[in-house]
Amino acid sequence: AAPMDPTYIRNEPGQSPMGMDLIPVYQEEDGEKLPQSTIKIDPVTVQNMGVRTATVKRMELKKSIRALGTVTYDETKVYAVNLKFDGWIEKLFVDFVGESVRKGQALFEIYSPELVTAQEEYLLASAQARNLSASTYPSVRENAQRLLNAARQRLQYWDLEKGQIRQLEQKGQVRKNLTIYSPTNGVVIKKDALAGHYVKAGMHQYEIADLSRVWVDVEVYEYELPYIKKGMVAAMELSYLPGKRFNGTVLFIYPFLNPETRTVKLRLAFDNIEGLLKPEMYANVYIESHIDAEALVIPQEAVIDSGLRKIVFLALGEGKFEPRPVTLGLEGENSTFQVLEGLKEGDTIVISAQFMFDSESRLREAIQKMLEARGAKSAELSGDDLDMGDMTMDDSDLDISDLKMDN
Repeated sequence: AAPMDPTYIRNEPGQSPMGMDLIPVYQEEDGEKLPQSTIKIDPVTVQNMGVRTATVKRMELKKSIRALGTVTYDETKVYAVNLKFDGWIEKLFVDFVGESVRKGQALFEIYSPELVTAQEEYLLASAQARNLSASTYPSVRENAQRLLNAARQRLQYWDLEKGQIRQLEQKGQVRKNLTIYSPTNGVVIKKDALAGHYVKAGMHQYEIADLSRVWVDVEVYEYELPYIKKGMVAAMELSYLPGKRFNGTVLFIYPFLNPETRTVKLRLAFDNIEGLLKPEMYANVYIESHIDAEALVIPQEAVIDSGLRKIVFLALGEGKFEPRPVTLGLEGENSTFQVLEGLKEGDTIVISAQFMFDSESRLREAIQKMLEARGAKSAELSGDDLDMGDMTMDDSDLDISDLKMDN
């Protein structure tokens, strides 16, 4: 058959009208009928083509994802310092952003007329409870105690600590200024408090972030999303600390995509006991997904993807090759594919020159169909012998429009 004109067929070697050597077409091999799409190539030609093969194996299928991340605050460890009463700030102990504070460290002193009045009421209730503790009327003692409890609870609602209330009881003196303490260990990331500033209830004076754990925001492409699950281990490296790797976990996967970049945002959590991770730092993040411990795996270069189907050429031995449709799963690292259907462990597949095999296979299949069509038509002729030696098929012998080639 002619390589460039499948309709030109002879039963002996030669050249086509275009001057190209005819290629052999085998209908049977050792008495066994070959599939129409199966091709047979001379071993010397196979060697000259540089055909390489590989074995279908079972192995662990993994996928490594690399992305750029940004270190940020752990939002669950950011604390706001505010007041539940109005007053004037008399003195600041922490007066700039970035200062490290400890839990219980004094932040500022405030004067509040409401708080002074509440302290006086508490002292009066405490004195009255002591004076009436020896009363012979139980109701009187109980009322005095309830009044004291109510006055103490009011101070507690205004966030006075137990130690401050106990000190008030012991000294019996009202304090003009009340000291406000830090609720946690951390770093001041925002400060609105100023000495002499009048503040109203609910206004944030400080924001303190605990940096013992940080978050890292990462964006991955949507095609990488099937490989990522909540709770997976993640690793991170910083450019200014070469060789040091931090280990964390995937804390949250956002339930929506960025429509402009087609990416999904991830939130990772990393311990930061040493304080090396600082918000707004850039980091290289690595996520390794273990997809299947015993997956059937083939090299990506073995697959011919036509868009409608995926084909792998199976090496049958003795120069015979068969195109095999396959169903592929997820893509692994090192350019590998998971095979769901079409191959089995131990099969030998072609990983180079398969595109030439694909062209040859399609050509063989087309010629086989033409031979079958010509044979069927010749059977209808009335006793005329066909000269197969020099016969060239044309439109009078075969209606090519009726021939359908499979993709």
